[in-house]
Amino acid sequence: MAILFLAPQRARAIDEIQVYNAEIAEPGQWTVEQHLNYVGNGLQQPDHPGGLISNHSFNGTPEFAYGVTPWWELGFYAPFALEQHGPFFAQGVKLRTLFVTPDAAKRDFFYGANFEFSYNSAVFSPTRFGVELRPIVGVRNADFEFIVNPIVDFAAGHYGFTNFAPAVRLAHKFEKDFDLDLEYYSDFGQIGHFAPLKDQQHTLFAVTDFKAGDIDVNFGVGHGFTSGADRLVFKSFSATLFRCPRVPRARVPRARIRKERIPIPRRAG
Repeated sequence: MAILFLAPQRARAIDEIQVYNAEIAEPGQWTVEQHLNYVGNGLQQPDHPGGLISNHSFNGTPEFAYGVTPWWELGFYAPFALEQHGPFFAQGVKLRTLFVTPDAAKRDFFYGANFEFSYNSAVFSPTRFGVELRPIVGVRNADFEFIVNPIVDFAAGHYGFTNFAPAVRLAHKFEKDFDLDLEYYSDFGQIGHFAPLKDQQHTLFAVTDFKAGDIDVNFGVGHGFTSGADRLVFKSFSATLFRCPRVPRARVPRARIRKERIPIPRRAG
C-alpha cells in the first residue's frame, strides 16, 4: 500500500502517497490502482550519489491487489519515475500483504497492518532491500473519518536505517461518494536519532475523493513546510474493481433407479 516524502537517507521518489484505511478487496476480487504524482517545486539535489532529483519529477506506480479472505489481501506493484530532463527509471518491485478487520468500511473503529517488501534500483535507494511496517488505526462516524498510519521503514545493508514516517488523514463526508480531506505525511528520520526539524519532512495535502462512474478517484495538492520536504506536490490515484469469474461446476445428474412393479400371478381358483 513507502508512500511518504522520504528521509535524507532515502530517495525522493514518491510513487504512492496514500493513507491506508483498512479497506481491501473482497475474496476472489482484484483491484487495480494507478498512482501518479508530480513534484512542481522540489529538492534540487539527490539524497545519495546517483539518486533521483525530485524537482519536476513525475512518479507513479501501477498496483494490483487480490482479496484472499475477508481479512487478508495480497498486492504487487512496480514503481517508476521520470526526471525533468532525464530518462525513464524503473524503481524495482514491491510486494505487500495486508491484514485488516473484516468489513472495515462498515465499522466505527477499524485497524490493520500492512507489510511491504521492496527490491529497489540504485537510482531510488542506496540499499537494495527494504521493508515497511504500516499499522492502521481509524475511527469514523456519519460525517467524519480519522485515520493514523504510524509507519516504520527498514532498510538493510551498510547504508541501512530504521525511519519513523507517520501519516494521518482527516476526512469530511459530504455525500456518499464525495469527501474533502486533509492528509499529513512526514518523516522524522532515524528512530532514536531524529533529524533536525529543518531536515525532517512535513507535508500537508488538501485532497478530494470522488467517484467517476465505477472508478474511485483521489486527487490532492501538497505543501512542504520544511527545507527537507518538496515544496509543491500534486498527487492522484484511481482504483477500480475486477471480480474473477467463477467457472460453473458441471452438475452430474444422479442415476435414477427405475422401480418396476412385478405382477404377482393369481392362483387359479
